[in-house]
Amino acid sequence: MSDCHFEPCIRIPEHNSRQPLFLLVRGQQLLCRTNSDPGILFDGDEVDTSGFPVHLLGLFHCCPCYVVDMTHAQVLPARTEWRDLRALLQNLSADLFNLAGRACQVAQWDLQHRYCGFCGSQTVVSAGDRSRRCNDCHAFFYPKISPCVIVLITWGDHCLLASSARNQGKLYSALAGFIEPGESAEQTIHREVMEEVGIRVDNLRYFGSQPWPFPGQLMIGFHADYHSGVIQVDGIEITQADWWRFDRLPPCPSSRTLSGQLIQHFVDSCLGIGPLP
Repeated sequence: MSDCHFEPCIRIPEHNSRQPLFLLVRGQQLLCRTNSDPGILFDGDEVDTSGFPVHLLGLFHCCPCYVVDMTHAQVLPARTEWRDLRALLQNLSADLFNLAGRACQVAQWDLQHRYCGFCGSQTVVSAGDRSRRCNDCHAFFYPKISPCVIVLITWGDHCLLASSARNQGKLYSALAGFIEPGESAEQTIHREVMEEVGIRVDNLRYFGSQPWPFPGQLMIGFHADYHSGVIQVDGIEITQADWWRFDRLPPCPSSRTLSGQLIQHFVDSCLGIGPLP
């Protein structure tokens, strides 16, 4: 069992007689108890799952844990409400948030691939892995994961932070972008940085990764050093960008996000309380 107390599986191990737990989802929302913060796990006697799609996620604290797509439910458990997954980021532990994100992604995968995208036949859940299978044309459909890079560029005791068109200067973050077909993560960083702010970087160092279920990204984090060029924002994805000294940062993402962790790691290194990024 891993440190996060969750072990993914598609079949319950033999001799496991623990009572099951359920996460109830509706798109990117989870059902939560109103009298418990956040209360996203339900016992079997609290919810009737008959007639709804149910998928085993794995073992949470050794208990079988399932996601139930309750999109069309007419009756819900008492004293509950739907809450957006993104809004739960600050309320859930990292373990529970990752489990909630996994639940939403698995339910969405099941919903989107009920029918074969090639021949239109109905698909069935595979027994051997997390896929749906078309028995007519033998196509397999797996949960979609979109890999993205996110990079914090540093220049001495300054880092480059940017604000997107959506955030309009209210929040600044590290640069990020999707990996395109045929690209490595490192190639994506060079391309995205040039496209978004017009500079060159070098000395890329891998930092860590984070599942980001909005709706299905895998964020891959790097530190990089400034090499050359002058900041020129693209004006489309990025509207503002600048160099910020480590002790005079603008509003930044929470340390619950990979961007926030990259920034905090840089700040700690400048303060001498952490390793160099």
